[in-house]
Amino acid sequence: MLSNDELALLEAIRESGSLSRAAARLGKAPSTVSHAARQLEEKFDALLFDRRRYRLQLTPAGQLLAQEAARLALDVSRLSQRVRQVASGWEDRLWIVTDEVIEFETLLPVIAAFDALDSGVPLRVTHEVLRGTWEALRDGRADMVVGATNEPPSHQGLRWFELGVMEWVFAVSPRHPLAEAKEPLRRDTIASHRAVVVADTSRGTAGSAYGVQGGQATLAVPTMHAKMLAQREGLGVGWLPRQRAASLIARGELVEKKTANPREPNTLYVAWRGEQEGQEGRALQWWLDQLRQPRLAKRLVQGLDLFAR
Repeated sequence: MLSNDELALLEAIRESGSLSRAAARLGKAPSTVSHAARQLEEKFDALLFDRRRYRLQLTPAGQLLAQEAARLALDVSRLSQRVRQVASGWEDRLWIVTDEVIEFETLLPVIAAFDALDSGVPLRVTHEVLRGTWEALRDGRADMVVGATNEPPSHQGLRWFELGVMEWVFAVSPRHPLAEAKEPLRRDTIASHRAVVVADTSRGTAGSAYGVQGGQATLAVPTMHAKMLAQREGLGVGWLPRQRAASLIARGELVEKKTANPREPNTLYVAWRGEQEGQEGRALQWWLDQLRQPRLAKRLVQGLDLFAR
């Protein structure tokens, strides 16, 4: 490592190209700067300064030393900041995984408010689907999950609370054969048509799909938005979040159908790992406090109608 004075010397010579100008910039006598340059070369046993030309320049070895030393100094500065950050209760980073049904746009104001804290905690926000969301928390690919469905698994140290309840509607394209079918639709009637499902991202299991009958053909798509598009085009049928599909149904681009076996609403969860309450880092605790606010929770559960005009 180089001292701050040695780093300043290298930078001054590189930018000024003159011993006298470098000395003036550093507020030192030229003889002092010249002596410091020789000491630096002795320290590394290498020729760092090219004195043969009119301009004083760094040799390739000197350039390398200056660049790498500056980079290391910046790394040390950042490390020092991170150490102080963690020592004051903030995490080194926070990884949030949302179930895919939660639109990222709804989190943007929360992220902006978190940035205003100037905590220094880097955020990473990714998404999973169905069982993949819980697996992310279990496998250490998340510090917190938002919008996870199904009952919370029995993971050691798992803590959670309910975010809210999502309601569903069975909807088909007006061009689909089921659009004119007699209501309520029976299971066997639905099973004779292809279902559109959002593909479960579970790594450790075969995954799961809601509202699919045994033996029913499926079209697996990557997102809920893609599922709604596919059903609007008549490529399959299935259950959709009621609020998110509202404008498509209102305009007649999807047709709501009653079924003999209605789908129960889904409870969405916020979950994190922690042996005891109150031991969470400051960033995680801040996010948990925000997600417990009814207005934000409702906005996340109801979501955005991306098809509204």
